Amino acid sequence: MNDALESLLDLLTLERIEEDIYRGQSRPAVVPRVFGGQVAAQALVAAGRTVPADRPPHSLHAYFLRPGDPGAPIVYTVDRIRDGRSFTTRRVVAVQHGQQIFHLTASFHAHEEGMEHQEPMPRVPDPLTLPTAAEMLPRYADRFVGEGVAQRLLEARAAVDLRYVDEPPFATAGRVREPRSQVWFRTQGKLDGDTGIPRPLLDICLVTYVSDMTLLDSVLLAHGRGGWAVGDVVGASLDHAMWFHRPLKADEWLLYDQESPTAQGGRGLGKGRIFTAEGQLAVSVIQEGVIRAPRA
Repeated sequence: MNDALESLLDLLTLERIEEDIYRGQSRPAVVPRVFGGQVAAQALVAAGRTVPADRPPHSLHAYFLRPGDPGAPIVYTVDRIRDGRSFTTRRVVAVQHGQQIFHLTASFHAHEEGMEHQEPMPRVPDPLTLPTAAEMLPRYADRFVGEGVAQRLLEARAAVDLRYVDEPPFATAGRVREPRSQVWFRTQGKLDGDTGIPRPLLDICLVTYVSDMTLLDSVLLAHGRGGWAVGDVVGASLDHAMWFHRPLKADEWLLYDQESPTAQGGRGLGKGRIFTAEGQLAVSVIQEGVIRAPRA
């Protein structure tokens, strides 16, 4: 486990300040606001700390209301909506500087047997045959706006080994491509120690964190845009929904298959499926974000 992953786990280990009220810290992101995946993961940790460990999350629905301030703590208040025989529901409100910045509703479900089917996993290269971020990002440093962007991207993703199956949007800016993107990812090290967060909740929260990193890439590809690092779009996540279907481990390879069915009105929609290396469909993700050309 590297230092960046230990730092990320520290971010997810929230401080309890009162019954159902928790405080989380932030760290600088590559853009001047709190990374959306961090807020979503911390809110899910807060909700999970009020639910029995044998009842992991099966879905979440969230709205990003205001940009978070990376220099200030975030307070998460959990509302215990329902505790049923099979399902538990929680609502979480994240507050900074006296204003709500994020809402999350999560549902938790005890395991039970039932009908099974799934879509097949796409055929993709083995992740170990693909370049790491440290190998790939410096190649495109001359395309990024401002100095140090490649290094900031590396630092932001240092806790995660994330490898693109095809070239990322910033590598082909100016060329329209199929609105589909695929990445393999896993944590930079095994999650063997006591983190204070029980598994599988920890694995699900880490996957929630990563799920916001690349989901809107497919929107950019459809329009030949490279993203904020290239300077040809501005944007932010608006809402985020996830469904957790089958067990997964965040420290083992996961394939994130992403596509964009539509973009309109300054908004773009991304859909994702996360598969285990064995081909099990573990997670479905949908996100809408603001995608705009920069103003002159």
